[in-house]
Amino acid sequence: MLDDLDLAWEEQQETRRRRGGPPSRQVRQRRRKEKKRRRRSFGALFISFVLLAALGGGVYWGVGKAQEFFGTPDYTSNPATTPVNVKVNPGDSAAEIGQELYDKKVVRSVKAFVAAADAEPESKNIQPGTYSLYEQMPASAALAYLLDPDKHMVVNKVLIREGLTAIQTFKKLSEATGIPEKEFADAAKDPTKLGVQDWWFKRDDGKKVEKSIEGFLFPDTYRLDPGLTATEILKMMVNQFNTVVGELKFADTVQSGLQISPFEALIVASLAQVEAGNAKDLPKVARVAYNRLFKGFDCGCLQFDVTANYWLEKQGKPTKASKDLTEAELHDLKNPYNTHDVKGLPVGPISNPGKAALTGAMSPAAGGWFYFVAIDKDGNSAFATTLAEHDANRQLACKNGVLTCP
Repeated sequence: MLDDLDLAWEEQQETRRRRGGPPSRQVRQRRRKEKKRRRRSFGALFISFVLLAALGGGVYWGVGKAQEFFGTPDYTSNPATTPVNVKVNPGDSAAEIGQELYDKKVVRSVKAFVAAADAEPESKNIQPGTYSLYEQMPASAALAYLLDPDKHMVVNKVLIREGLTAIQTFKKLSEATGIPEKEFADAAKDPTKLGVQDWWFKRDDGKKVEKSIEGFLFPDTYRLDPGLTATEILKMMVNQFNTVVGELKFADTVQSGLQISPFEALIVASLAQVEAGNAKDLPKVARVAYNRLFKGFDCGCLQFDVTANYWLEKQGKPTKASKDLTEAELHDLKNPYNTHDVKGLPVGPISNPGKAALTGAMSPAAGGWFYFVAIDKDGNSAFATTLAEHDANRQLACKNGVLTCP
């Protein structure tokens, strides 16, 4: 009832105002109260909105954190637009790899990657190195990339073939990595710092030992991380050598079966690797070397031309085909690798032998041969016990164009 009276009274006042009179004091007070009431209502509505928004954000954040803590947050798709390099170190666990991926924004959580790795038995075979992945990948997709190093590892791939010398190996490594050859040569000055055990540099024949890296840089195909130094690369190759000779039981076998030091057998393997034209002849060439050394050959010398060439290379001179080597070069008494005039094995290996050559030197073929010569352009050799047989084989080599004969 009072509201109706107030309304009627206001209508009278409004009518009076339209007729030209000013609003009364009561009307003005009423209007001010109405404006204050409206402002309070708007303020309350705004504050309510802010509180609701904050509450909603808090709930969203809380749910997200709860998922991270209790669940396994993972991306469901990958835009594959932002590439990123991640590094896997030797011996890294799945959690350590997952942390690297998380830090580089590849996976959404470490837990997601660990779960993916646990579900995939091959995850234990992830190779150390640097990989190219993308930000925001599902953990399973990131794992698949790491298990396919041929496609996704960022590497300098280099093939070091059997029989290369250390000098030739340094050149190949330099071409593949951009590291100067001198850095490899400097790193190789003390082979024991690269992982060659000191007992290798002992021999039973009483002759001098050349303590060098030659013979210990195992030939293989290597995937080299761009961040590796010359020292780290050579350590990798020496480690591969140690692995192979360990699997072969090389040292124990030559000491018990041949009664020579492992270093002497390594020298024979390096000689056979260069002299043999194919893998099947490696055990026979090794047998020729042992026969000449220990089976009563007249001079007790090897007479291998390849040792003269090795000395030329060591001096920075160009190497030659055997037929082009001079008598002075073949019989250079200043050459510590001279096998034409000096009895026994040279002071050290002359190349880096592969597994087949190591096996041949460790388990040489049975036979009484003192001579061999390449007889065709396919690299096959003929082996002989007497000089007359050897001369006949040389004539065959001349006929086939392998040797130049008068």
